[in-house]
Amino acid sequence: MTSHNTPVRRISDQIWVAGQIRPEAMRELAAAGFSHLVNHRPDEEEPGQPSADQIAAAAELSGLKVVNAPVRGLPDAEAVTATRQAIDSLGPNDKALLFCRSGMRSAAAWAMAERIRGADPDVLRAAAAEAGYDLSRLPL
Repeated sequence: MTSHNTPVRRISDQIWVAGQIRPEAMRELAAAGFSHLVNHRPDEEEPGQPSADQIAAAAELSGLKVVNAPVRGLPDAEAVTATRQAIDSLGPNDKALLFCRSGMRSAAAWAMAERIRGADPDVLRAAAAEAGYDLSRLPL
């Protein structure tokens, strides 16, 4: 699946990961069944990227719930906790899209958030690898 030329990759039944999402993609994401958006991208990381406020405003107009949990480098405890809370808020038929510049930090935040609940590190790494993210060096 792609959203405005950004690959959206399934990492689990309810969690999908992508690189930068643009505000104009929100209606398409809502139509594809996404109900939640977790933004792991810090503002002003690179010229021309939409701000967290721009993304949140467009997402909310499309009915998406938004969590802003910026990550620079390895996800910190605050970002992991926010990611865990977003995952925990999903209903049985909900899907969440986690994104950053490339999707790597989002995949790492997802794995660290799942590890809090006791998920097997090897299973997490395998799921991420299947989606195209190498978490082999991530301390889980």
